[in-house]
Amino acid sequence: MNKDALPRRVVVTGFGAVTPLGMNAEQSWAAIMDYQLGYRHVDMSAKGIQSRFFGVIDEEPSLKGVPAAIRRRLPRFARLALGAAREAMEMAFHGESPAAYYDLLDCGTIIGSGWAGQDETHLNYEGYLRTGLGSPFGCFLSMPNAATAACSLFWGLRGYQNSPIAACATGTIAIGDAAEVIRSGRASMMLAGAGESLRTDAAVWNIDILRALASEQDDASKACCPFSLDRNGFVLSEGAAVLCLEEREAALARGATIFGEIKGYGNYSDAFDFTAPAEDKIARVKTIQHALDQAGVTAEDIDYINAHGTSTPLNDLNETQAIKLAFGEAACRTPLSSTKSYSGHLIAAAGSFESIICLQALQHQLMPATCNLKNADPECDLDYISEGHRPAKLQNILNLSFGFGGANAALVIGQA
Repeated sequence: MNKDALPRRVVVTGFGAVTPLGMNAEQSWAAIMDYQLGYRHVDMSAKGIQSRFFGVIDEEPSLKGVPAAIRRRLPRFARLALGAAREAMEMAFHGESPAAYYDLLDCGTIIGSGWAGQDETHLNYEGYLRTGLGSPFGCFLSMPNAATAACSLFWGLRGYQNSPIAACATGTIAIGDAAEVIRSGRASMMLAGAGESLRTDAAVWNIDILRALASEQDDASKACCPFSLDRNGFVLSEGAAVLCLEEREAALARGATIFGEIKGYGNYSDAFDFTAPAEDKIARVKTIQHALDQAGVTAEDIDYINAHGTSTPLNDLNETQAIKLAFGEAACRTPLSSTKSYSGHLIAAAGSFESIICLQALQHQLMPATCNLKNADPECDLDYISEGHRPAKLQNILNLSFGFGGANAALVIGQA
């Protein structure tokens, strides 16, 4: 068999995150290990907003060294994403330029968002109404591909570029698509991930009015309690997470540290409803099965699942049922958890942040527990690791992400 004809393997050589749990990936993992919650009580009732718990980042990552021509044109979601990308690139290249190892035409960027610069668009328009003037950078602050552009410009990455917008599945799709680009030979190195920040009254109200956000008014442990009878909606959080992916042989040749491998990717659509998951669960099952098939593994080979686990009545039950259909008898033997119980829902960045959690779980050989699962829903009857973090021998992990608009994505992330 011609070895060159085989699909190229894709590994992770760096990752970075900015979340309500911490200003970098290590801090976020440590907070989860300490059972800390990244969201807190915020009363926005004066603005007609019912939900009371939000994951807010109090500081922004330093963008020192980023040229003003880039920095001044970035909405908050893109600033968070660029901060996460800098952590990922530092981990991967230790201060060197990727140009030391690659033709920059073989290096690309896929950074997505769900609602991008919606906050800045609202604020700029309000300023225009008050004064007749707006920001001269208003066009760029509204660009959904602002984060992709910033990463491409800052590191001179001149290869494949894209900016997926797929609601809560965006980050996972960005990683999966970037892995496909490398597998196909179109690139040797890719930055992939997502950022999200929705803080203005109008942006939060737009989601709150759907009654998708947590309705719990007082108890943080009931604001985000995936797979519990008490679940009542998701906690809106902001943040960003970005991975550096490389073709395996090229990464090994340059002596890079490899943190894991993107072994399989699935992506199918519900084509059912804007917000509710499809009752037949066909697309979610197919998404899982395709990721397993591409990885060359079976359900029995998956040691842990990082579930989408939003703490909404519809998703958690539908996801449980989809895993049962896809895994068969192995579903009852496969531990899974929702780490949104700590971070809240980072929307577009949820999947890329949870991919980093999967990599850290592999590194530490430890499965994070589902927090706040004290009142189990009898219909959600899998092993959600509710008793506390659990040591395990981990080789292959499945990461699941599902989004508004029927977007479904799955990654098999394994030891390289």
